[in-house]
Amino acid sequence: MKILGLTGSIGMGKSTAAAMFRHLGVPVHDADAATHELMAPDGLAFDPIAKAFPDVIHDGRIDRQALGKIAFADPAVLKKLETILHPLVRAAEIRFLAKQQRLGRKMVVLDIPLLYETAGEKRCDRVSVVSAPGFIQRQRVLSREGMTDAKFSAILSKQMSDIEKRKRADFIIPTGLGRAVTFQYVQGIIDQLS
Repeated sequence: MKILGLTGSIGMGKSTAAAMFRHLGVPVHDADAATHELMAPDGLAFDPIAKAFPDVIHDGRIDRQALGKIAFADPAVLKKLETILHPLVRAAEIRFLAKQQRLGRKMVVLDIPLLYETAGEKRCDRVSVVSAPGFIQRQRVLSREGMTDAKFSAILSKQMSDIEKRKRADFIIPTGLGRAVTFQYVQGIIDQLS
């Protein structure tokens, strides 16, 4: 079974590309979605996060914006949060891969925003990076609710540059030229790997 890593900086169109892989029948493990599940009130990360960061619990839920605000402002807090979340997300990924292997899949996608930053590429046979021009990225990100220039800059500072990701990638998926072009690139990757 071929494992394709899918990554890209914030606002580059990773979710769109992941949806296209799914549409074409390739199972996708979404690390962000796994994180959301883990942080839900019945999730495995809820109690450890509530214990470590009691101020971010509101109405029995983790206030993700409040947690993000303190985590991105302080590297020590971010590290503490990652120590809780990363092993749980990795365990969910292992379960996903085992299930897809049992089902006899030829190819799967691991959708991991910080793939290179966490050395996740070592777990993949190939890596694809979604990329768009900087002005499109900025436009996409700043249109999100609650996003500010400062928050956008803080997120970018934690991510490897788009240029470096593209240098390291086996495949680059352009997402700034329209969905039809992106779809053609996704289909081409599937044709090569499966």
